[in-house]
Amino acid sequence: MKAVFDTNVLVAALITEGLCGRLLIRGRKRQFELILCPLILKEFEHILTSKFSLSRGEAREALALVSEAATSVVHPVERVSGICRDPNDDKVLTCAVAAKADYLVSGDADLLELKAFRGIRIVKPKEFEMLFFD
Repeated sequence: MKAVFDTNVLVAALITEGLCGRLLIRGRKRQFELILCPLILKEFEHILTSKFSLSRGEAREALALVSEAATSVVHPVERVSGICRDPNDDKVLTCAVAAKADYLVSGDADLLELKAFRGIRIVKPKEFEMLFFD
């Protein structure tokens, strides 16, 4: 099973102890294929430094932790545009399409209202967690 995590899920995984953190651990344990792309990683680093005031070094350490959990990083060729009212959300869809993901895990209401895009199910972290039996 392949999944792409939206930036908000990655931030929550590192900033808070909870469900998103557990999902990232599942990725590290290879219980599913976590696939990322430079678009999401760049936004992740930007949010950590601008909104959470992490130093550039701290943000790079966080980036390394997230990257360790990823099975691969895809480099999208096809750009998705005009689907969401927020162009940043289209970037996440672009990554999910390039990854040939089964799931896009997000807390973003604009993405979640789509429910699916090109066969990719768009789910909340809690819904994704429910796919695992342990």
